[in-house]
Amino acid sequence: MKCKLLVLAALLAFSTASFSQTAYDFVVEDIRVEGLQRVALGAALTYLPVQRGDTMNRFRVTQLIRSLYSSTHFEKVEIYRDGNVLVVEVAERPTISNIVFDGNDDIKDEQLQESLENSNIRVGEPLDRTVITSIENGLKDFFYSIGKYNADVSAIITPLPRNRVDLKLSFEEGDAAKIQQINIVGNTLFEDSELFKQMELKFDAPWWDFLSETRYQAQTLSGDMETITSFYKDRGYLQFNIDSTQVSMTPEKDGIYVTLNVTEGEQYDISEVELVGDLLGFENFLAQVIPLESGDLYNQAEVTYTEDFISRYLGRFGYAYPTVTTIPEINEDDKTVKLTLSVDPGKRIYVRRINFTGNTITSDDVLRQNVVQMEGTWLSEPLLETSKAQLSRLTYLENVEYETVRVPGIDDKVDVEFSLGELAAGSFNAGVGYGDLTKLSLQAGIQQDNFLGTGKRVGVNISTVSYQQQAQITYLDPFFTIDGISLGGSIAYSEFDGGDFGVIQYNSKRFSVGGNLGYPINEVNRISFGLTYSSVELSDDNTNFEQTRRFYNQFAERTDPDAPINYDSFLASVTWSRNTLNRGLFPTDGSSQRASLSVTTPNSDVNYFKFVGDGKWYFPLTRNQRWSVLARMRFGYGNGYGDINGIDQILPFNENFTAGGADTLRGFENNTVGPRGVVRIPSTLTTSPTGVPIIRDPSQDSIVLSQRSLGGNAMLLGGVELIVPTPFLEEEFDNSVRSSIFLDVGNVWDTEFNFDAYKDLTLQQQNNDTQPQALADYSDWKQYRSSAGISVQWISPMGPMVFSFSRAIQERDGDDARFFTFNIGQTF
Repeated sequence: MKCKLLVLAALLAFSTASFSQTAYDFVVEDIRVEGLQRVALGAALTYLPVQRGDTMNRFRVTQLIRSLYSSTHFEKVEIYRDGNVLVVEVAERPTISNIVFDGNDDIKDEQLQESLENSNIRVGEPLDRTVITSIENGLKDFFYSIGKYNADVSAIITPLPRNRVDLKLSFEEGDAAKIQQINIVGNTLFEDSELFKQMELKFDAPWWDFLSETRYQAQTLSGDMETITSFYKDRGYLQFNIDSTQVSMTPEKDGIYVTLNVTEGEQYDISEVELVGDLLGFENFLAQVIPLESGDLYNQAEVTYTEDFISRYLGRFGYAYPTVTTIPEINEDDKTVKLTLSVDPGKRIYVRRINFTGNTITSDDVLRQNVVQMEGTWLSEPLLETSKAQLSRLTYLENVEYETVRVPGIDDKVDVEFSLGELAAGSFNAGVGYGDLTKLSLQAGIQQDNFLGTGKRVGVNISTVSYQQQAQITYLDPFFTIDGISLGGSIAYSEFDGGDFGVIQYNSKRFSVGGNLGYPINEVNRISFGLTYSSVELSDDNTNFEQTRRFYNQFAERTDPDAPINYDSFLASVTWSRNTLNRGLFPTDGSSQRASLSVTTPNSDVNYFKFVGDGKWYFPLTRNQRWSVLARMRFGYGNGYGDINGIDQILPFNENFTAGGADTLRGFENNTVGPRGVVRIPSTLTTSPTGVPIIRDPSQDSIVLSQRSLGGNAMLLGGVELIVPTPFLEEEFDNSVRSSIFLDVGNVWDTEFNFDAYKDLTLQQQNNDTQPQALADYSDWKQYRSSAGISVQWISPMGPMVFSFSRAIQERDGDDARFFTFNIGQTF
């Protein structure tokens, strides 16, 4: 007969155990384990600290039970004696079959999943009910910290066959408690309103201030207390202190009252500043550049800045972990403070190895080309930050971070670990559009910014759209040499129909081949030189335009004035670029500028120059940079130089600037903004009685304006965008989707247009919405257009997509306004 030997109730770590004391010991002749389902008998026996022949006693029973519970496989253990046979009866913990979250809004599923996995709660593992209880309590504490005091979290465990369970975490978050009032007690030097401005938490924010935080959060309150403390100490109140904080709640737990009790103290001036410690010979330099001076009002921000400046300065020379401590000596008699800055540079730190993780396509060599911190040299924080910035600007990388890891057993060496997120380096560029003039247009191409992981840019574009047939091959090696000299080139052929492009009717065929070399000036500035040969055939069905006839007359054959004209040119260019953006795609901070001057060489058939400048500036509005402002500007000017047969050369009209569309002026049809072509129609010819033609007074001539734009030799465009979080999308999608509210302004004009020559002539009226009903001064740069709207940009698998909903604010006679535009493959 089997009799119970021992029963023990586990109070904390153990769920259930049976144990009864015995007055005698016995020698174990055999061991029998009952109740096993998933755990193998051999595995269970490894957890038993008892073997055949051992003498069983109370200590061994306790040891046995502890060992079985520590294995995490069992939730119930009972020990029996059957003669001299030790019987261990167990109930295995159920296996988690599925984990479900319900009702959670403030915590993402991914965060919950990570938290559970850190507690070893995952599908396929045994369920530890004690851990579930602690997780419930931890989640409740989180909701309380953000002001949701009515929140509840419960774990629902549903048994399934074969000792399995479904685990469901059910959330009832409720509404966050709103701050009803904030009181500051003890302040006499500054008004409450002045201190409230420093705080992120608000209790009386107007309805339109949607950025204000009116719900209570303990973490935000702690930050506000630090901000107020800094506010006082930055103004000399060295001994300011927040003595106590009271947070009270309404009975319904939906309102919070916050009271801060403060002691302001007195203002202190700096009596002396002293640098002590090992300053590595930089004493005189540091004494001259630090902002702290005797006689100044004490300023905690300047003290912190000084400590940080000294640390960063020493970090330039490899002292990566210096200790800079400011010791204040207060003199209460004259309300002054002596500041002693104690500097311990520590050991000079060297970089043993630089490692990269997360790059499955891009080779390490390509990444190292963009890293200015070298292995085997001093560790330099500025060089690491520069390396991070340069990697972040690569269009095929995102989320670049780094950390320094000390080498075990070596106190003066570290490894630098860069963690990267790769984006698809290839893109399928396409464009889809429709307009009354352009009709349906399609284009396609392939570009690889990181060809085979080498960092080289290779593009093949073969496209056929309503206005152009084009074949182009481009190549760029950004690190042709190890010191950053780039080499690139392109070969292209195109046939262009201006009528379908949205400008005046003309046709061109162009073959071009060119190359360029780029030189880095420093980490953010670069200059490049290029030379391109072009052969152009140009034909015009409307040679009567006043603006184009002057150019055609330079090349037209007198015997066949309607024949196409041909010209060859060698275009030399120099380009300067500067880039401090925080990343290559969807930046939120920094700026980029680019200026390019292109001039045809004197031996070319046409002699002209073009200057184009482009700039973008990003200003983050919030700490996480999800809200930021983009200001941008683009300008250009071109003209001819020299003469042909006594005729001054001008900018070829097929090189004119155009505007309208997604990348220039949203809200207007592509390329339709700018001067219109002018056709001058002479007055009617009559015949005298002698048969000699008589021409009437030229002032009686009339003019007709083209329905399409001719473009101009000058351009000025600008805009402002408020970048906002995309509605209904989480922050993790900010690197692939961007939304903004924009205002675009700009114009294209012709500095060579002579308005006085045509202003008094009769304009023949046309019945067309896009036909101007009056002649405008196309040389007037002030004839600007503007639009406003909403834009959504998406880095899709096919390439960048831009959706714009806009409304023209300022438009001119004959403009073709568009409410919706859509582009694929647009460059941001």
